[in-house]
Amino acid sequence: MPNYEGIFPAIVTPMNTDGSINEIAFREVMEFNIQAGVGGFWVAGGNGESVLLSDEENMKIAEIAADQNKGRVCNIVHVGAPTTERSVELAKHAAKSGAEAICCVPPFFYNQKDEAIVDHYKAVAEAANLPFYVYNLPQSTGVEITTDLMTKIKNSVPQLAGLKHSSINFANVREWERMDLNCFIGSSMLMLPALSLGAVGCIDGPPSAAPELWVDIWNHWKNGNIEEAMKAQKKASLFTELMREVGVHSGTKAVLSERLGIDCGSGRLPNPPLSSTDRKLVINKAKKLGIGKVSTTVSTN
Repeated sequence: MPNYEGIFPAIVTPMNTDGSINEIAFREVMEFNIQAGVGGFWVAGGNGESVLLSDEENMKIAEIAADQNKGRVCNIVHVGAPTTERSVELAKHAAKSGAEAICCVPPFFYNQKDEAIVDHYKAVAEAANLPFYVYNLPQSTGVEITTDLMTKIKNSVPQLAGLKHSSINFANVREWERMDLNCFIGSSMLMLPALSLGAVGCIDGPPSAAPELWVDIWNHWKNGNIEEAMKAQKKASLFTELMREVGVHSGTKAVLSERLGIDCGSGRLPNPPLSSTDRKLVINKAKKLGIGKVSTTVSTN
């Protein structure tokens, strides 16, 4: 089994025109990323629109991801939900489906004390008994995972392996490394700076549409070619800026649809679809960055 390091795309959830999950497209996207050299996936996370999916749909995504992967890379399946009961059931299902690890946002909407957050994480982690990753996304959850809170989690959750750090508090990357946690930076524009502070890799949405850009950063970093890694980061950041300009959910799906020749749909409402003008703009700008059509061989064995 590969290590938990490198680029872990936050994989999209392709949709059919009727709003249902497009399993064939999901498998194509996953296989494309695996063949590009990713270390694993962040499944049913923010870019996978998990909070816009039903629990049954999130379970289906976990099953498809495990079946398509077959242990080749490390799937970290997101099981976060507003209630502990739902998160526990999603965690049990992820483990049963064959996930390599799970991750979870803290309970959101209602403000909770540290003790309640720790108890939530303890229950979820025990339910799966797999490597457990905290999802620190304060701008969406309203909860900042501070070093004090993480210490409490670490003391109570033996399955804790690391976190996805999407907070603007970039300096904490060093603190997570000092706590012996696998820290994945949550911004694909900051992968290289984060690696220099002790991060083990990056998890974000844009890499799911152009994984080769971030695989280049990782490979140059591992080989000690810092100047080349800087050039690769600059190019990758231009693509991330493009995705943010039009909206990451529908933007990544548009690029993937063009590259793979299979319709990945748009974001689920209220995530807006791209206008025809924006879609052409995205595809043309991506091509200028050298992000063009590819062919993949989907493994079904």
